[in-house]
Amino acid sequence: MSIHPAAAGVETKMGTVASRPELSAAVVPRAAIQKPTVDAMYRLYARHYLDTTRPLFDSDLAAKTHVLVLTDDAGRLCGFSTLQVYQSAAAGDPVRVLYSGDTIVDPQHWGSSALALAWLRFAGATYRLDPGVPLYWLLIVKGHRTYRFLPTFARDYQPHHDRPPTDRQRALLNALAAQKFGEAFEPHSGIVRFASPRGRLNADLAEIDAPHLRLPAVAYFLQRNPGYRDGDELVCLCELAPENLRPLAARVFAPDCARSQTS
Repeated sequence: MSIHPAAAGVETKMGTVASRPELSAAVVPRAAIQKPTVDAMYRLYARHYLDTTRPLFDSDLAAKTHVLVLTDDAGRLCGFSTLQVYQSAAAGDPVRVLYSGDTIVDPQHWGSSALALAWLRFAGATYRLDPGVPLYWLLIVKGHRTYRFLPTFARDYQPHHDRPPTDRQRALLNALAAQKFGEAFEPHSGIVRFASPRGRLNADLAEIDAPHLRLPAVAYFLQRNPGYRDGDELVCLCELAPENLRPLAARVFAPDCARSQTS
């Protein structure tokens, strides 16, 4: 699955969005998530995406290691993101992978950066566990707002709207995607196309506003993934390291490193 347009209200600059104080975010082990929370997660997800079923949702969740849960001040579920942390040597050298799965935020809370900031803190904590082994963010994208998280957070990522991949980046992306998605991954296009669609965006989420169509990153996303409405997903890869993150993201991801660079 992928991080979809409803993931958060972060647009082109994280610094323009303030986290709403009534929202709280916590990352917990997937095994600690109780059934009532899973029920609420599925209800929220199913309201906004087509093709999903409870067995498919539960199967996808079971493969994850963590869940980022977003709640309001009354403890009601407002959003979530499923995460999988694992190690791979698919391209030769060992790397660590943070894979983003199902993610949704209730539309009434779009504009909150709580989920995005909690995700960055968790990614930073994961990085610090073993900084000697590179950590990569792997995600598959079926919405332009999700693709725009990449330039919001990072300096370099692939596919990049104005920078071709290095041989190493191409090889690593292809290897990790083939390992994760098997025959559903098409190396020549960089697209994951499942035999049966999984979680197509509903009509409202799939629509792209005219101002967004003029953005270079959105035009590039549409060029690379013209079948996004049909559930096609573009594989993206970004190294998670302080030097590859934009200033605000780096301060959340690695506050000690960011302070030392500005002192």
